[in-house]
Amino acid sequence: MFRIRPLALVALFSALLISPFSVGCGSSGHSSTVSYGSGSGGGAPAPAAQTCPTVTLAEAGPQPFPPAAPTPPPTPGSSAAGSVCVSTPGNGASVTSPMTMTAVADLTQAPIEYMRVYIDGSADYFTFYNQFTALFWMAPGTHNLEVLATDANGENVSTSFSVKVTGTAYHTVTDIQNMPNWEPCGALYAPGTPRAGQLCAAGAGGAVATMTEDVSSPSLSGSSAHFTMGGAPGYSNELYTKSLGGGDNPTQFVYDFYVMVDNPDAPQALEFDVNQTIGDTRWVFGTECNFNGHYPNVGEWDVWDGNPQGWQPTSAPCPKFPANQWQHIVWTFERVGNQVHYVSLQVNDTTYPLDLYWNAQPDWPMGQINVAFQMDDNSAATPYNVWLDNVNLAVN
Repeated sequence: MFRIRPLALVALFSALLISPFSVGCGSSGHSSTVSYGSGSGGGAPAPAAQTCPTVTLAEAGPQPFPPAAPTPPPTPGSSAAGSVCVSTPGNGASVTSPMTMTAVADLTQAPIEYMRVYIDGSADYFTFYNQFTALFWMAPGTHNLEVLATDANGENVSTSFSVKVTGTAYHTVTDIQNMPNWEPCGALYAPGTPRAGQLCAAGAGGAVATMTEDVSSPSLSGSSAHFTMGGAPGYSNELYTKSLGGGDNPTQFVYDFYVMVDNPDAPQALEFDVNQTIGDTRWVFGTECNFNGHYPNVGEWDVWDGNPQGWQPTSAPCPKFPANQWQHIVWTFERVGNQVHYVSLQVNDTTYPLDLYWNAQPDWPMGQINVAFQMDDNSAATPYNVWLDNVNLAVN
């Protein structure tokens, strides 16, 4: 997503790549936490369906913007083009939501183009990789799932199975700042990536930016993520996106995190987002602390309107953060029909009851639930550092 500023288009929340990751699960019951990178199983582990072939991890090559997800989806099964294997959950398994799925496409004639997951005919997940492990949120009851892989020749292979969801809860995905495989991009997607040359974070381009995870200091949890920005033309941007999974059942999200900046005069804005795509519609819960906004005498918090795409001001001020001090931010969102509902914003001990409704974005064919963080440079490209910690997303 982008906004128009002098000399620059700033902010496109559109990175949607994912590599396999491991998942750990907290306690079950009416509420639980889901963390990544440790423990066994995850979300809602189920009996293994089968042992899948070992396939070298591969990402698709450059291609046009993906087409709309076909509905109803084709069901080609296995063919001379290859097969799809789901190692967990097993067909007919009883699971709780979110359910963890691990799948691999074993293609024999051409490289991967992309994979999709359909839940009861709805395209709820997309990846440019030939394998994935991801979380899937579903309502109680029996659901039919299909994993569809498309190769670079346009040939499809698939596998279908069913699961019975026996329970669902208000789950919190925790410590997102430490998850592997955040996907970075500058003004455009980098050469060699699936969306090479297409618009990503917008801006002037050429940003020199880095992300380092598991930083012990400064940190509240003992493991923060450190981001750097600078050394580029003014109004350059860098976007980082982390895919969590998919599903059309969740409608409520609470995005809770801490952020710290060393040089508060340097950022043009800092953006924090949650995205949910179902079928070909994307609900962008886009927010930014616009340090140079129009609120009287200070910056303001802006939110995203997906159709037509653009930033909208709020009544919540966002003055420059104090240097080297942790700021606690809590956004509460809701998906209502084809609208995004910005329910409230909490900044440290102050809560702003916004109650703002804006529009979802049509014609977005890459299903996912993900989070994103973007650094926007000022006109002088002044270097600065940002740390994120205790980044959690509650999903219901």
